[in-house]
Amino acid sequence: MLHGKKILIGVTGSIAAYKTAALIRLLIKEGAEVKVIMTPAAANFITPLTLATLSKNEVLSDIATNSTWANHVMLGRWADVMLIAPLSCNTLAKMAVGQCDNLLLAVYLSATCPVVAAPAMDEDMWHHPSTKNNLNTLGGFNNKIIPVENGELASGLTGDGRMAEPETIIQWLHNFLLRKNDLAGKKVLVTAGPTYEPIDPVRFISNHSTGKMGIAIAEEMSSRGAAVTLVLGPTAEHVENGIKIVKVKSAEEMYNACINEFTTCDIAVMSAAVADYTPVNMATEKIKKTENEFTIALTKTKDILKTLGQQKKQQLLVGFALETNNEKEYALKKLHGKNADFIVLNSLNDAGAGFGHNTNKITIFDRQGNEFAFGVKTKKEVAADIVNTILKSIHA
Repeated sequence: MLHGKKILIGVTGSIAAYKTAALIRLLIKEGAEVKVIMTPAAANFITPLTLATLSKNEVLSDIATNSTWANHVMLGRWADVMLIAPLSCNTLAKMAVGQCDNLLLAVYLSATCPVVAAPAMDEDMWHHPSTKNNLNTLGGFNNKIIPVENGELASGLTGDGRMAEPETIIQWLHNFLLRKNDLAGKKVLVTAGPTYEPIDPVRFISNHSTGKMGIAIAEEMSSRGAAVTLVLGPTAEHVENGIKIVKVKSAEEMYNACINEFTTCDIAVMSAAVADYTPVNMATEKIKKTENEFTIALTKTKDILKTLGQQKKQQLLVGFALETNNEKEYALKKLHGKNADFIVLNSLNDAGAGFGHNTNKITIFDRQGNEFAFGVKTKKEVAADIVNTILKSIHA
């Protein structure tokens, strides 16, 4: 429960502002104290009266009204957290460059409390390179970003860009404000994303992994006090500030990075989708389309999980198994054959699981013969389930 927590909510000009009403209602129900700031554009989407009634506090939108001054400095010092929900593309850009033309931005720039944002925009805006750059800039300022969801958008399209649901934001706040440092002092190695196996200077073999699951695990570990190193394959996904990132491309590079980091870690979670095979030779020039048939000789890549399983001493080792058939049989074979302590199984036969989704469905197997099955959840929630399962083993 968020009883007694002081939440300062910033509302910007987005159709998703209708969700803020439900969010405030949930916060008040949990016993939080809520104050609201709106940008002028936000009032086009939801009335200040609605949010004032729900929050039980006057809604502020102007730096000065008649003879009354809204003390933006004190607002940012009053709150336990400033939550901007929804965060529009326009306000995101202004925050990234330090622009200050309304009360919300003045409070943001002077806030001493943590700042969290839940973006909302159409899919093409969300995937625009300038948006990604602005999000990375905000992360560099130690702000937190609640991931967008995939679904129906105001444009009528379906895709990424929906503001997280109020219940998801509440859970995020629980994890952030009420988190336990139960991994303090632990060093954690996580791998995420695909690998690129080069055929020639312009082509490669890869898979559909986005790295979302591994990044969520790294962020969950970090939020619980662990010192996290994330070995990250090629991806456009944002990673929260405070995590050491080692960027790699090929399976060979990921192997070398993991070997280098494994000796000093306490927990290793191998969630990357590493290519099983790589071309024997990479052409030095672009291969021309001259033949009707073309054959590429492939060779096995080094098995990272198996190698770490052979080298481990006191480390706890977690592997992943993405299967399409005989799922449990293959997962258990991988668990024992590679000397892992846990295997996290997901199946492409399960709706909402696998590459590219914001959700996943997993079953965790351990060496003691235990099986822990979970329903479809967001990848952030799945990451919490994985970490909780690991912690139970550590403290058993």
